[in-house]
Amino acid sequence: MQVSLRQEPCFFSSVPPQPVPPLTQTLQGYLKALEPLLPPEELSHTRRMVQEFGRPGGLGPHLQEGLEKRARRTKNWISDWWVQWAYLESRQPLAVHSNPAISLPRRDFNDWRSQLVYVLFFFSVCLSGQLPVEYMRGKPLCMELYPLLFSSCRIPGPKHDYVAHHGNARRSPTHITVVRNYQFFQLEVYNSDGSRMTESQIRGQLLRIRSQSWKTDKEPMGILTSEHRHTWGEAYNRLLRDKLNQESVRMIETGLFSLCLDSPVLRISDEKYASRKAAQVLHGGGTFSNSGNRWFDKTLQFVVGEDGSWGLLYEQATAEGPPITNLLHHILEYCEKPDPKKAPLVPLPMPKKLYFHIDLDIKRDIEQAKQNLDILINDLDVNVFNFKRFGKELPKKHNLSPNSFIQVALQLAYYRVHNEVCPACDIASQRMFQGGRTEYIRSPTNQALKFILAFDDREAKLQLFREAVDAYSDLTDQALKGHGIDHHLLGLKLQAIEEGLSIPKIFMDTAYGLATHWKLRTGQVPTNTDSVMCFGPLVPDGYAVCYNPQADHFHFSVTAFNCCEETNAETLARTLKNTLCDLQELLQPTV
Repeated sequence: MQVSLRQEPCFFSSVPPQPVPPLTQTLQGYLKALEPLLPPEELSHTRRMVQEFGRPGGLGPHLQEGLEKRARRTKNWISDWWVQWAYLESRQPLAVHSNPAISLPRRDFNDWRSQLVYVLFFFSVCLSGQLPVEYMRGKPLCMELYPLLFSSCRIPGPKHDYVAHHGNARRSPTHITVVRNYQFFQLEVYNSDGSRMTESQIRGQLLRIRSQSWKTDKEPMGILTSEHRHTWGEAYNRLLRDKLNQESVRMIETGLFSLCLDSPVLRISDEKYASRKAAQVLHGGGTFSNSGNRWFDKTLQFVVGEDGSWGLLYEQATAEGPPITNLLHHILEYCEKPDPKKAPLVPLPMPKKLYFHIDLDIKRDIEQAKQNLDILINDLDVNVFNFKRFGKELPKKHNLSPNSFIQVALQLAYYRVHNEVCPACDIASQRMFQGGRTEYIRSPTNQALKFILAFDDREAKLQLFREAVDAYSDLTDQALKGHGIDHHLLGLKLQAIEEGLSIPKIFMDTAYGLATHWKLRTGQVPTNTDSVMCFGPLVPDGYAVCYNPQADHFHFSVTAFNCCEETNAETLARTLKNTLCDLQELLQPTV
């Protein structure tokens, strides 16, 4: 979804509270979403269960009333629950499974130093409240997530994690963390008078770090953050027993953001370079490459390779994709402008190297983490490609939503590979509401299934294709109005748990398990550059597909796990390319 900017003085725009959708509407939408996925007898069983849940005076209306009360007394009735359930309670490693990466177009090596200046500029604008209010479909968006992106970090816990935000502390941090060759440095980026450093000052300080961080046999401390959350939580507690480690970890956690200075991406061929580049930002390429340069808990990590590859890795508990991509949009805009500030003639202190005391227990933790991360990285297949035959202008020319067009194409491509449709989720922003985060747009629809099954019937399929695209557009509109079904269903389930009730039967039903086993995790991340987002699948037998629609081409990333014999990222990518060509032929027949 494209977001526009308008210059307005107010940072926190006035946006309405997020509505609790009507119960009957959500239950009907849920049953409709199950129709393409379930055989008739299973659907009948689930329909009876849903009707029982929703009957007047039953459990559903009682829980709905509880949600409506919650909506009246909280800023947002679902966001805190969603963050806790989707992110902080997850025990899977953040690397691959959770943190998304944005791989940006390769730049001249000499250029990246100046980008720090613009990140700092964005930060100071952010905190001053002068960031332009964003609009989507003419409506203002909630802007409150932006300040939280800086000086924040996820902290591991035994049963769930939490996010520590240090930007609003009495004395806000003024440093970033720079890591090169597994060695961490505290770099102050503001002068003593409170002004941000100039481009030339930052350049000088980074050169100092470079001269202090030649390859050594240093332990890759950052690898620990790639572990299973419970395992990392235990190692974290062991690490913090030592005062030196406490101070170093605190500097990493409180820094405005991290800058990871990586060695070059291994280049085999131009065709595979884009995939390797995206994988490098996502997980560092392995323990013999740059994975030790990451602190996966950190909210923002800018990754810059010596070969000009660069990108951004982020932790989602603070914010999902749209605010992050808009942050990058601003940075790239400012990158084109020279820094007008002159460096003061004041000598700067040396960047402070962060040291760790590594005992035998921590050494063992690091070795175990290295093994586990390499297994995970080797299991992930990443396929990034640029589809050049056409871009979003083609569907627009035929009055079709580009995002809905791609979503139907993905369903058709998946069917061609697996001979079935599957539960798929796309992400819709909820930032048009106070404290809003995201909602799922789920597919397939009945219309998509009809189109897929009739694809060989040339007479019928164009109309069915239009109906499938329009049906997805309708679901998108519903989600953007706050009337999506998935977070509402989750809210009803969590409300029951909060009241100490048994989990309602509709959530114990096999149909609900099937409907939320997201074999196709998708995301549109439109930007004004040739960047592409990349993340791992949500389930072991699934795919993750992310795309950036440009006027005359599309950037795609497809990931799958090698351990699953049924899925193959390269096969789905190849089938998707062929499917897009077939849809072009459908809209613009050459015969």
